[in-house]
Amino acid sequence: MSSSPLPRRGVCMVIAAASGVGKSSVSRALLDSEPDLALSVSATTRAPRAGEEDGVHYHFRSMEQFLAMVAADEMLEHAEVFGRRYGTPRGPVEAALRAGRDVLFDIDWQGHRQVKARLPQDLVSIFLLPPSLAELERRLRGRGTDSEAEVAKRMAAAQAEISHWDEFDHVLVNDDFAGTVEQVRAILRAARSARRRQPGLEGFVAGLLATA
Repeated sequence: MSSSPLPRRGVCMVIAAASGVGKSSVSRALLDSEPDLALSVSATTRAPRAGEEDGVHYHFRSMEQFLAMVAADEMLEHAEVFGRRYGTPRGPVEAALRAGRDVLFDIDWQGHRQVKARLPQDLVSIFLLPPSLAELERRLRGRGTDSEAEVAKRMAAAQAEISHWDEFDHVLVNDDFAGTVEQVRAILRAARSARRRQPGLEGFVAGLLATA
């Protein structure tokens, strides 16, 4: 937990990367080491799978409910993937930020654009790059489940994703997993102490000066 004597507004953190770069592993390590950080729960129109709980794994909604949320501007970001809708409800995220809790987003560059447009003062974004395309291809092949055509498709998609690197606040090359996780944690810690996220700071400092 934070050791600051002042209340703060939470951080909205986006970590994005092409498939195979290691975003999921970095995100899991960050969530395991940061108790004030929670993964944003997305809404979806797909049916729940075995073991999935509403409000825990996803907010499961009908297509009509989902579209109504979009129309009412209740989504921070949303997209259609293979005929299904996915998105991030605005309410739970804004409530967490007001309570001083940090929220991690598992979204791509398109979702990042939408969140940035809606929460520009709360967002801190990180883009992860592979050490090289050859290393990225090695990692994708190492999964052992994809055909040559699928690997080629994923490599093309990766280059398209990487082309949006300059839209993010921070860019890290994930060539050392532990080092990357520590860099991400350092960015999160720095974001927490930004002046705009400490609404009581002005009054606190005024009190210090008044008693000097």
